[in-house]
Amino acid sequence: MSTTTPAPRGLSSAEAAARLDRDGPNLLPEKPPVPLWHRILTQLRDPLILVLLAACLLTVVTGDWSDTAVIMLVIVVNTAVGVGQEIRADRAITALTRLTAPVARVIRDGIDRRIPAADVVVGDLLVLAEGDIVPADATVTESAALLVDESALTGESVPVEKARDEPVSSGTIVVRGRGRAVVIAVGVASATGRIAALMAKGSGLTPLQRRLMGVGRLLAGVTVLLCTLVLVLGLVRGQPVELMVITAISLVVAAVPESLPAVVTLSLALGARRMAARNALVRRLPAVETLGSVTVLATDKTGTLTEGSMVVRRLWTPAGEATISGSGYAPEGEITGDGTLDDRSLMELLTAAALCNDATLSMGDEGEWTAIGDPTEAALLAAAAKAGLHRPELERRFPRNAEVPFDSGRKRMTTVHRTAGEGGIVLCKGAPEALLHPPVLLDDPALMARASERAGELAQAGYRVLAVAGARPAHLPAVADESGLSLLGLIAIMDPPRPAAAATIAACKRAGIRPVLITGDHPGTARAIATDVGIIGPADLVVDCRAAGELDEQDAAVYARATPEEKLVLIQSMRDRGQILAMTGDGVNDGPALRRADIGVAMGRRGTEVARQAADLVLADDDLNTVVAAVEEGRRVYTNIRRFLVYGLSGGAAEIAVMLLGPLAGLALPLLPAQILWINLLTHGLPGVALGGEPAIPETMAAPPRPPSQSILGAGLWQRVIRIAVVLTAVSLGVGLWAHETGRPWQSMIFFALGAAQLGVALGSRTRPGSLANPMLLLAVAGAFVLQLAGLYLPPLRELLGTEPLAAGDLLVVTALSVLGYAAARLDRILHPSGK
Repeated sequence: MSTTTPAPRGLSSAEAAARLDRDGPNLLPEKPPVPLWHRILTQLRDPLILVLLAACLLTVVTGDWSDTAVIMLVIVVNTAVGVGQEIRADRAITALTRLTAPVARVIRDGIDRRIPAADVVVGDLLVLAEGDIVPADATVTESAALLVDESALTGESVPVEKARDEPVSSGTIVVRGRGRAVVIAVGVASATGRIAALMAKGSGLTPLQRRLMGVGRLLAGVTVLLCTLVLVLGLVRGQPVELMVITAISLVVAAVPESLPAVVTLSLALGARRMAARNALVRRLPAVETLGSVTVLATDKTGTLTEGSMVVRRLWTPAGEATISGSGYAPEGEITGDGTLDDRSLMELLTAAALCNDATLSMGDEGEWTAIGDPTEAALLAAAAKAGLHRPELERRFPRNAEVPFDSGRKRMTTVHRTAGEGGIVLCKGAPEALLHPPVLLDDPALMARASERAGELAQAGYRVLAVAGARPAHLPAVADESGLSLLGLIAIMDPPRPAAAATIAACKRAGIRPVLITGDHPGTARAIATDVGIIGPADLVVDCRAAGELDEQDAAVYARATPEEKLVLIQSMRDRGQILAMTGDGVNDGPALRRADIGVAMGRRGTEVARQAADLVLADDDLNTVVAAVEEGRRVYTNIRRFLVYGLSGGAAEIAVMLLGPLAGLALPLLPAQILWINLLTHGLPGVALGGEPAIPETMAAPPRPPSQSILGAGLWQRVIRIAVVLTAVSLGVGLWAHETGRPWQSMIFFALGAAQLGVALGSRTRPGSLANPMLLLAVAGAFVLQLAGLYLPPLRELLGTEPLAAGDLLVVTALSVLGYAAARLDRILHPSGK
C-alpha cells in the first residue's frame, strides 16, 4: 500500500477510523490457540501408540479387560504428560511475549497523540524520536540526524542513517535523532509481516518420530507373523482355539514394548525439566531429542554469537597502537599499548571521541550499563571512561559551542568547544574516507596514506573504523569549520563475540557437530567473527550471498549478506543433503529459518516475538552455552530410548521364542496367556519407564552424532537384542526342561525365571551399576520382583495366573540362574560398547 505525503496536520480521526475498518489493525496474524482435542489427537498419532491402540482393541474383542486397562493406562499417562508439557511451554512463551511497539506517536487532527500501535493506519504521520520502536513501514518526510537500528530485521549490527524519502521498517528502533514518517504498510503488508508469511511451512517429523515410525512398522510386521505362527502351531497340536487366540494376542502385547511411548515421554519431560532449570524453555517435547541428533548448528551472528552491542577494541594514533578489553557498555576494561603509544596521544584521541558525541550511558537498577543514542557513539564513551575520561566532566571543562551533525552525504560530525582562554577546540569524527584527505586535514600526505592503509586493514578484519581529527584555533570559531584539522587517530569498533561463543563452538566440534554461520552482515565482519569464535580458519571460504550463484550448491561454513529467503534456501539445501539442522537466532529475519530447521533455538531476552514463536527451544537467558547442554540432554534421551529397546525387545523376543521352541522340546504350552501378560506388565511397566531416567554416559559429548539415516535399532542394537534374548530363552527353557524331567512345577518355574531374568537385564543396563544413580530403577525392579514372587505365593494371584508355589530350594535355584540376565546385559555392554 502507498500514500502521498500528508499535510502537517496528519490524518483526521474520522479518516483514520475508516482506514482502520478497511485495512484492519496493525498486527501480525496471531496463531490461534491449539484446541485440547487437537493436542490429544497429535499425541495419539504416535506410531507405537497406534500399535497399542490396535492391541487394546484386540483385548476388548476377546474380553481380556485386565490387559485392556493396563494398555489404556499407558496410553492415557503418555498422552497427559505430552499435552501437559506443551501447554506449560505455551504459557511460559506467552509470559515472555512483549509487543514489538505497544504505543506509537502520530499526528491526528494536527495534534501529537500517543495511540496503541495496533491502531496505526496507512497514511498516518508518525513522530519518531530516540528510543522509539517504529510501529509500521513508513517513508521518512523529515529527518534530523535520524539513525535506526535494523539488526532485528536485517542482521546488520551497525545502525543506518535515514534521510528524507528513505524507508523505515516496522520493528526497527530509533537510536538517535528525530524525524517524521508517513505510514505506507501495516500488519501483514509490512516488512515484518512479509517475513512472518515465510514461516508457514514447518519442519515436518522429528528424527526421533521418523525412527520410531520405522520401529513401529517393523515390530508390527514381525510380531503379527510370529504370533500367527504360534497360533497355527498350537491349533495343529490340538490346543483349544480360544486359548490359542488369547495366547497369540498376549504375545502381541508382550512383543510390543508398550512402555516405549511412556519411556520416550518421561525421558523428554525429564530433559525438558533439566533444561528449564538452566533457562532453556522447551516448546515441544520432541525438540529435546532432536537436539541430540543434530549434525549441523547454523547460527546467526548479531546477538547470538555476538553481544549485540558495539565495543571499541583497537586505537591507532600516529605514535602507536593500543588494544582495549572489556564487554558491553560498562566502563570496565584495560587499555594496553604496544610500547610506542604515549599517553598524551591516547588521551587526546579518547577525549575527542567523548566530546564529539551525542550518546549517553546510564546504569540500570540491576547495575547493568545501557546506551541511549547511537551504539557506536556509546562505545566511544565506554572506551573513554576506561581511561578515566567521563563525558559529563569533559563537557563542563569544554562546553559545546557549535556543531555540524552527522549526515550520510558528509559521513562525519563536527563540534566546537570552548576552552578556559579565548581559544577553542574543533573536533571531527567520521568515516576514514571522509576525513583522510585535504582540505579536511593538513597533515603530511605520507601520514594520511599510512592512516588510510591501516584503516583498510582494520575494516578488512571486520571492524567499523572511525577517524578522529581536531584543531585548536586561537579564537573560538562561531561555526564549525571542517578544514585545516590534524589527525588524532583511528578507532576500531566491533560487535564482540559473546564470552561463551568460542567455547560453545569448540564443544560442538568435539561432539561432531558442524557449526555454520548464516548472517545478513558484511563478509568482512562475518569472517572476523567466525574466525574469532573458531568456526573457520583465516584462509577458509566465506560465501557472499549477493555475489554467489546457486546457493543450494554452495558448501561453506560462513554465509554473509543472506536475506531471510536465502537463509531458507541454505537450510533446506542442508536438510536435503541428509543433515539434521538446528538454527539459532533472535531477529525477525531469523523467524522463517527457525521454523524451517529441524529445531529452531531463539533468544528469549533479546529475541523478537517472531523468533520466539517460530522456535522449538527458547533460551530465556540468551546463554548460547545452553545449546550444548541441550545437545547432551538430547543424546541422553536417545541413548535411554535405545537402552529400553534392548531391554523391552529382548524380553519380548524371549517370550515369543519360549512359546515357539517350548513345544518342540516337549513343553506343550510353556506359559499361559495370563502369565505372559503378568510378566509383561511387571517388566515393561515401572522398570521399563524408570530406564528413561538413566544419567548420560560419560563419553556422550565426545562421540559424533548418530548418522541421520541410521535406524534407532542400528549401530549393533538389534544384534544386542538377539544376543540377550538368546540368554533369556536358554535360561527359561533350561529351567523348564529340568523341572519337567524332575517332576517339578515346570510352567511356574518358567514363569518366574523369565520374569526375574528380564529384571536382571534391567539392572545390567544401567549407566552406573553399583551406584545410587537413578534410584527409581532400583525401587521399580525391587517392587516388580516382589510382585513376581506374589504371583507364586499369593492365593488370589495364583488362581488368576494358574501358578503353583515353588519349594525354597527350587526358588533359590531359579533366582540364581536368573542372575544370568544381569550378566548377559553387562557382558554385552563391555564386549560391544559401540551399541550403547
